[in-house]
Formats: sequence, C-alpha cells, structure tokens
Amino acid sequence: MFGDLKNPAGVKALDAYLAENSYIEGYVPSQADTAVFEALKGAPGSDSPHALRWYNHIKSFGAGMKQFAKATKAAGDYTSGAAASAAADDDDDDVDLFGSDDEEDDEEKKRITEERLAAYALKKSAKPGPIAKTSVLLDVKPWDDETDMGAMCKLVKAIEMEGLTWGADKLVPIGYGIKKLQVMCTVVDSLVSIDELSEKIEGFEDFVQSVDVAAMNKI
Repeated sequence: MFGDLKNPAGVKALDAYLAENSYIEGYVPSQADTAVFEALKGAPGSDSPHALRWYNHIKSFGAGMKQFAKATKAAGDYTSGAAASAAADDDDDDVDLFGSDDEEDDEEKKRITEERLAAYALKKSAKPGPIAKTSVLLDVKPWDDETDMGAMCKLVKAIEMEGLTWGADKLVPIGYGIKKLQVMCTVVDSLVSIDELSEKIEGFEDFVQSVDVAAMNKI
C-alpha cells in the first residue's frame, strides 16, 4: 500500500494517505498502526506533516501500542518492509488427512483417511463462532484543573465487568490547564453496554464531569 517506508517515496505515500485518515485502519489505533510505525526508520520530516502528526500520536502510547486492536489486514499489505503475519486462525494444519504411504496397503490407507476426515469434520463442527467485540476510545473530562487525574484514572480502570478489558490511557490537554483522560477498552458486545459503562464512570461525580465515546471500531 505504501511500499518501503524507509524510502522518501514510501513516506510521501503515507503522508498523502494520512491527510484524509486519522489512522491506518478505522477510527481508533490498531495493530496496523503499530506495523507501519515500526516499519519507519524514524520520525517523518517536516515536509510530511500528516505522517509526522500521526507518528507522534502513535509514539505517545508507548508500550500501550501492544494493546491496540487487531488489524484486519496483514502487515505486508501496508509496507514491503513489514513481515506479513504467519499466524493461522486455528490449528487445522495439525490434522493430517492422508498420513504416510509407507508400508500400508490400499485398504489400510483408505480406512485411516476416512477416520481422519471424520475427526476433522467433527472438530470443525464443534468450533464456536466468532465473538463480536468492539474497541472503544473514551474521553473522560474532569470538573477543573485541580482534579486529581491519576486518582480518576485508577477509579475508571478499577471498574470490572464481564467482557470488559481496559487498555492504554493518556492525558490530553483541552485548554485552560485542564486535561481529559483518554482511555481505550475492549468490550464483548453481548456482555457490555457502553451506556452502562459510561454511567458507572460518571458515578465518580467528585472527579468526572462527563464521558464521551471518541471512537469505536468493531474487532
């Protein structure tokens, strides 16, 4: 998509793409951003302002990049300098349908093949369907610049719900010395209501003025 991001041409292609897109995929950071970030040899120059803005934003998450949502494409689809993912979605390759031809007559080979085909079919039929999940980026705003943002963050991420997993967080200036808490989480759609989660956060009324969904991305 961008080519070799260690060359100026690749960086220019990335800059042109980010002129109209906030992230490599969707509306929240994902592993696609991590792959492209790691493929760069460093921060883009000032002649690529959109790529530089994106680079600094992704870099600000630090180790939190590992908690970004899974990308929909392999890393190699975005840059020739990134290695495509070799992970399979299951262990189907562990099933050898035919076995060895050595020292087996035709009837024995046929029996073994039929048994393994039956086992493979049973395994596939028992495999559960995919679990629908959503990656959510929340903006949690305090009352004023005297709010203890560290305490607020601890309270928010102390919320436990079945199907809720907290991710990276950071403070973002919004003016007059006030900062908002921006925090990522992943929810199982069938178990967690975003409205209910927002109400729980707003329940910390000594700290929280409001909660907004900044971005959502289906996983």
